[in-house]
Amino acid sequence: MIGSNIASQQYNLLDTVKNYYQLTKPRIIPLLLITTAAAMAIASEGRIDPVLLLITLLGGTLAAASAQVMNCIYDRDIDYTMVRTRKRPIPSGAIQPRHALIFAIILGILSFSVLAVFVNLLAASLAMSGIGVYMLIYTHWLKRHTTQNIVIGGAAGAIPPLVGWAAVTGDLSITPWILFVLIFLWTPPHFWALALMIKDDYAQVGIPMLPVVDGEVVTANQIWIYSWLTVTCSLLLVFPLNASGILYSAIALYLGYYLLRKSWQLKQNPTDKQLARGLFKYSIVYMMLLCAAMVIDSLPIFNGLFG
Repeated sequence: MIGSNIASQQYNLLDTVKNYYQLTKPRIIPLLLITTAAAMAIASEGRIDPVLLLITLLGGTLAAASAQVMNCIYDRDIDYTMVRTRKRPIPSGAIQPRHALIFAIILGILSFSVLAVFVNLLAASLAMSGIGVYMLIYTHWLKRHTTQNIVIGGAAGAIPPLVGWAAVTGDLSITPWILFVLIFLWTPPHFWALALMIKDDYAQVGIPMLPVVDGEVVTANQIWIYSWLTVTCSLLLVFPLNASGILYSAIALYLGYYLLRKSWQLKQNPTDKQLARGLFKYSIVYMMLLCAAMVIDSLPIFNGLFG
């Protein structure tokens, strides 16, 4: 009986840890971190201090996790209504909202402390501003009230490059703001493609996503426009900023071509959910590879060969 009780307690502990882990929406965080790392690579000209990188990414992870937990608390009514999200930790009853709030506050305090003590106050403040923008502007104000929720709310997801740049330099120049704008412009094609896939779920809970209010045609047209803006912005790092070189330029053009191609295909068939799914998945690959190209291009060996 004693062995059985110990096994049961261990199972319950692992189950609890798993539930709190799920609250942080861990699949979202890696994309935020790679944009941070890309900014740090450009800022340091490929000579990133590995300890600084790890600490900054840790602080960014904690901040993103805090924001996602708060989002789960705020949106628990929506999550309970939708069948797709009803089994998440809070709507399922596995975690109480007050316990989740304590968890989110602890994560936020740890994030600020790590960044303020081991990096700098600017990086820490920017990370906290990301939480504020995500919760107050996007989740509370925009998400349930306007079709432009993703457009304006994209500012929250665009803050990590600012954190990364500030971690290296201690200030902000025009280059990190171009990275900010790049992710800001990339966010609508990324999330509207997802919204096209799960349009009915958003309609069920009354979230005024663009496909729900204005339809698939308008959404696909907007995706096409923002895709062009994204690709154009990605090339500003080469000219006129000269922050990245020929290697990055070639990769950015290649990746951008396929982003535009998939956006065009969706524009021609805006009700095709498979095309929307394909664009959504590719948009993730696009940003990850684009940031990887920034990192590789910044390395001194490539600066010597292609600079």
